[in-house]
Amino acid sequence: MTTKRTLAASTAVVMGALALAACGGSGDTGEGGGDGSVEMTFWHNSTTDDGKAFQQEMADAFEAENPGVKITLQVVQNEDMDGKLQTALNSGDAPDIFMARGGGKLADIAEAGQVMDLTDLIDDATSDALGTTIEAFTVDGKVYGMPTAVLPGGIFYSKDLFAQAGIASPPTTMAELEDAVAKLQAAGVAPIALGAKDAWPAAHWYYFFALRACSQETVEAAATDRSFDDPCWTQAGEEYAEFAGLEPFNEGFLSTTAQQGAGSSAGLVANHQAAMELMGAWNPGVIGGLTPDGEPLADLGWFPFPQVEDGQGDPTAMMGGIDGLSCHVDAPAECPEFLNFLLEKDNQEGFAEAFVSIPASKEALGAVTDPALREILAAYEDAAYVSVWLDTLFGQNVGNALNTAVVEMLAGQGDAESIVATVNAAAAKE
Repeated sequence: MTTKRTLAASTAVVMGALALAACGGSGDTGEGGGDGSVEMTFWHNSTTDDGKAFQQEMADAFEAENPGVKITLQVVQNEDMDGKLQTALNSGDAPDIFMARGGGKLADIAEAGQVMDLTDLIDDATSDALGTTIEAFTVDGKVYGMPTAVLPGGIFYSKDLFAQAGIASPPTTMAELEDAVAKLQAAGVAPIALGAKDAWPAAHWYYFFALRACSQETVEAAATDRSFDDPCWTQAGEEYAEFAGLEPFNEGFLSTTAQQGAGSSAGLVANHQAAMELMGAWNPGVIGGLTPDGEPLADLGWFPFPQVEDGQGDPTAMMGGIDGLSCHVDAPAECPEFLNFLLEKDNQEGFAEAFVSIPASKEALGAVTDPALREILAAYEDAAYVSVWLDTLFGQNVGNALNTAVVEMLAGQGDAESIVATVNAAAAKE
């Protein structure tokens, strides 16, 4: 990865590649020594059996190497994480270790003094293995989190359903995607699964239309100035509304969840009830957990978001997330030690296998064997730049306003202009 390729986060844009536990909350700074004097709480969003088992295995292994340390894990549904974490941080009863998404969301927490500065606490070996992905967790030159997974987005699809509909190859342009939608509809297949009940999956479509409509410089400016007056932001909404007018999404998409059960958008793809889904690189693992046999979907493929005519954005640009972990500002000294432990090569390889995902450590990329993920890696290496998800880049308040406005447009309660107006209004309040 090179520095030009990550559109990451600080107070500016960096360019380059659970219920609370009653004991052991933030501020328990015991010295250990085998007597259970150091207790840490760890919030994560791993709801699959393999994911939960891996997180517990890592906690157990760290405890075995560090007598006196006890880590209590708590699972939080992904869609609930940001809200619950913010409430816990504001109440002063936050977990010691928590999921971090970087971007403006992390910058807000850092500005509030609620997260530990890890700049001088990252092992040299860890830093070397992470490379420029660490920039996504850097705010004003200081590091406030350690990345665990690189999660570029794109469109996952069923090769079998494409073949049945007579689609010879994945679409590369919006016109080709529209043609694929028509062929799937004619074949009696829902073209695209969308879990709009959770808002962010519906907004992801707007993000990608904006990535194609807006130049890199415009996205940079919006991240720093919080101004969305460039015509490309409206253009993105108009193009999205036009595409949605083709009725490409599954029936009842406004009330469909993204990842919870066979009826979710991921479940529809897993059970061949829909042909495509726009999602991040965690999707193969989620889909695999929802197939009838609980195994990876054998015919799952992936292609980048198509090119859009008259756009100012680079057609190879990608968008996605870099998931990681942070320590509460008052967490014990063992917290950053645990993060370094998680990022050891063997543990990152285990992460990749358990979650069917792309690890942040360059040393562990050999563990990525899923064909769809290999396709994502190839596109990622060729991308002109990579932006984090817009709701992450712009921070929680502006991001939530954007997501909500997009869903309102799909529900017929707004339009492209109202999306821009809503986001500008939210930005003006910051």
